[in-house]
Amino acid sequence: MILALAILVCIAFLLLVITLWKKRSPARLRDIPAYTRLIRTLGLSIEDGTRLHITLGHGSLLDARGSSALAGLAMLRIIAERTSASDMPSVASAGDPPLGLLTQDTLQAGYQAAGVEELYVPTTGRVTGLTPFSYAAGAMNISKNENVSANIMIGHFGPEAALIADASDREHVTLIGASDNLAGQSVLFASADDALIGEELFGAGAYLGAGASHTASLTVQDILRWLVVLALLGGTAAKFLGVF
Repeated sequence: MILALAILVCIAFLLLVITLWKKRSPARLRDIPAYTRLIRTLGLSIEDGTRLHITLGHGSLLDARGSSALAGLAMLRIIAERTSASDMPSVASAGDPPLGLLTQDTLQAGYQAAGVEELYVPTTGRVTGLTPFSYAAGAMNISKNENVSANIMIGHFGPEAALIADASDREHVTLIGASDNLAGQSVLFASADDALIGEELFGAGAYLGAGASHTASLTVQDILRWLVVLALLGGTAAKFLGVF
């Protein structure tokens, strides 16, 4: 009951922030080098006739690992729309069957938004393996053989991320990535041209211009973060003063 009430309060708060956000002047988001590089790479891939490869990891949508995959799908939707009319449209991969179906659906939605649904090819969204390392091996093959200029890794990755990172380095492919797994994040921090740290991976929609709801969600995250900090400080002070 308390959890349901907390969820309803958060949803109401988000809707309030979205409403207020639409009435204010355009927001200025703080600079994140990985997103700056991504926007630049997106434009260059269209000009150069190369592909972007968005790989969403192998996290299940039925547990906590699915949140990072959903952030990756939000990014995929925007990239698919912007590259749909390119000679070499973007390709997406996943290591979980339900997530693979969602990559296809998201790619198709991007083509629909661009008004070129007839150009959509279902095989641009793929499941490359059903285990972490078989999935990584399939993703490596895309980087090597499909004229890819950038690998964008957003999702749940473990140590197998090192295989994709190594393939990117050998093929001189730009690597941008983030993971909700500590081992995967460590690999990407050491290997990626620009790595997203922590909750930065959930800001993809806002930085790529997905809409007011994505931008407002960043504000809600910041507000909730400060509320947690204040609660922790307040609890510490109360304990020190002997209130508890």
